[in-house]
Amino acid sequence: MDSKLVIYNTLTRQKERFEPLNAPHVGMYVCGPTVYGDPHLGHARPAITFDLVFRYLKHLGYKVRYVRNITDVGHLEHDADEGEDKIAKKARLEQLEPMEIAQYYTNRYHAAMDALNVLRPSIEPHASGHIIEQQQLVQQILDNGLAYESNGSIYFDIEAYNKRAESTGSQFRYGVLSGRSLENIKDASRELDGVGEKKNQADFALWKKAQPEHIMRWPSPWSDGFPGWHCECTAMGRKYLGEEFDIHGGGMDLVFPHHECEIAQAVGSMGHQAVKYWMHNNMLTINGQKMGKSYNNFITLEQFFTGNHPLLEKAYSPMTIRFFVLSAHYRGTVDFSNEALVAAEKGLEKLLNAISDLERVQASAECDAETKKVVTELRQKCYDAMNDDFATPQVISYLFEACTTINKLVDHKATICADCLKELKETMSLFAFDILGLKAENKGSNDAREEAFGKVMDMVLELRAKAKADKDWATSDKIRDELAAAGFEVKDTKDGVTWKLNK
Repeated sequence: MDSKLVIYNTLTRQKERFEPLNAPHVGMYVCGPTVYGDPHLGHARPAITFDLVFRYLKHLGYKVRYVRNITDVGHLEHDADEGEDKIAKKARLEQLEPMEIAQYYTNRYHAAMDALNVLRPSIEPHASGHIIEQQQLVQQILDNGLAYESNGSIYFDIEAYNKRAESTGSQFRYGVLSGRSLENIKDASRELDGVGEKKNQADFALWKKAQPEHIMRWPSPWSDGFPGWHCECTAMGRKYLGEEFDIHGGGMDLVFPHHECEIAQAVGSMGHQAVKYWMHNNMLTINGQKMGKSYNNFITLEQFFTGNHPLLEKAYSPMTIRFFVLSAHYRGTVDFSNEALVAAEKGLEKLLNAISDLERVQASAECDAETKKVVTELRQKCYDAMNDDFATPQVISYLFEACTTINKLVDHKATICADCLKELKETMSLFAFDILGLKAENKGSNDAREEAFGKVMDMVLELRAKAKADKDWATSDKIRDELAAAGFEVKDTKDGVTWKLNK
């Protein structure tokens, strides 16, 4: 399979042609949520980004095994090796079992992702269901002399790892992915100098001995405890995708320490790192500031969907959120504001309305030259953008150019032949719905109300048509003007009268 797709590889810091290890099969692992709270906008971006990658690779004909994990154990506060497990802490505060917390928020995550039209992964393994695999990983690293036991906990020995890399000429020293040096990492870890268990404060936990009050624990050769946060993805990626696989994705905040540690664990256990292409989406900010509970600007997806948050001027639909995320390149920063989401809402409406309006376009004997050029170039231009590291803003801009052509066709200011009309419909549907994953919003319980609303509008327009037929221009103009004042846009076309309600 000859693919023109190029992907930016964080490891090599350059775009590389996508050549799977075992085409047509593709293995892709993406870090999923830690399920101790409601999904928020920060969860939406990687989910939508790698849903796009999943959709496009499948469209190109690859057989993709997409693994996205659920972290339900081992993720400690502040992403450090000390403190309380985030899920166990939530369980203690709410007086529930930890797995009850994990299941509840997993369900909430799934519901939000379904609303965003994010496809479910091929496999969704839970960290708590793979304790044995993680213990095996830890034992392999110990056997290779790159970890040590301290008071029942096991730590990865970064200095030993880097010395071995230097002696063997391996490029995979600790810091290869993030570009950090060991000295920088040591400096950043100095506030932990009093911990005492580690040889080096930059060393990270592979297994933690559980304190007496710690709820989530498992027996191991070293202590009753739990795996370090970084172990799960290395162990589960290897189990379901093999010792080498194609793509590992996640947010840019995971480059260090999580993915850096994953590379060290893979090399430390197998002698080689597992991933060919490391992909990372950039961060979301809110009015220029990092999103977080400590900044009082934390907005859950449910709050976006309902508008129930002080920073939100209104509710925004799931497809508006998806369109907003895709309107920026996945490696670029995205800044949330109400103005940006309103613009996304209008852009989405413009695109969906144009695709819907295509059904009213009648084919002519031939195309005019401008229409033919737009239609014949559209598909390849969209493919070229997608093949250039998934450049969705360019795809959307090309679809908007086509919307202008569609509006001309609806207004009988352009002509299109049957073959070009078929091509235009297929291309718009392919990229907007199948690849970008957009869809017309389902209003649910409002459907019956909207149907009745439409019937009333049809009746009003029939009255206007009768007035025009009777040459009762005063009544005809009065109906038109009253509708316009109420926000309705009425158009008289050769095919009849159309209307829409402007928001």
